[in-house]
Amino acid sequence: MNRKKTNRIEAFRQLKTEIRNSQRHLIVGIDIAKDRHHAFFGTAYGKTIHRRLVFENTSQGFDNLLAVTETHLKSNGLDIPVFALEPTGNYHKPLGEFLIRRGFHVALTSGVAVNRNRELLDGRWDKNDTKDAANVADLVSQGKFLFYDYPCPEVRELQDLTSLKIKLKKLEHGLKVRIRNHLAAVYFPELDRYCVQNSALSMNIVRKMLDPREIAGMDFHEFCQLATDRDRGLKQQQRLEAIYEAAHRSVGCVLDFRGRP
Repeated sequence: MNRKKTNRIEAFRQLKTEIRNSQRHLIVGIDIAKDRHHAFFGTAYGKTIHRRLVFENTSQGFDNLLAVTETHLKSNGLDIPVFALEPTGNYHKPLGEFLIRRGFHVALTSGVAVNRNRELLDGRWDKNDTKDAANVADLVSQGKFLFYDYPCPEVRELQDLTSLKIKLKKLEHGLKVRIRNHLAAVYFPELDRYCVQNSALSMNIVRKMLDPREIAGMDFHEFCQLATDRDRGLKQQQRLEAIYEAAHRSVGCVLDFRGRP
């Protein structure tokens, strides 16, 4: 852990102990969106200073946020701003980095806590950008906030790549399920059981020779060559034999490409 992150953690712990009923802190609750954000300015002891500031998700918008913050600090005799964000997808990250790089306190609020606190504040369940910003600020005044983790660029890049890989794997899995349900189930239903055992082999068969009658019309060696170019072990060979035999007695619908462009 580098020294800069250690200092941020220590500052976070100190903020946790000092924030309740503090006479020094200006709490800026921010409801995050894609294009523009809503900010609420208040104190830790419940005073509302500025109910609604809408600023763009741009450098000019961020500068405007800091300018308004500085004005409220001076006019209300406060000296420590705390910016609180409710994470929304990845839309909060540019603003979070902007503020952290300038040395400000940045806190996160849990989405679960925000939803629960919303009902306690005014008995409502619906979302409202202005009130949600006040909700976020209220949670911080209670000390109910989380540390904003801001790792080094190398770690962040690794995290982003890992997250992207997970999303792509989920997308890949979803597409394979659709292929099984909408193609294999119609034209070669006997192939479905092998989709679980060897997904790559089954998808290759769907791509190259979905019609089981086409498989039945070729010899076994030709089928194996088309199905996979990998070294086939005993289990793979047995699986190919089973699929080949299943193709000869398949009950799948006739796959007719006539009339297609």
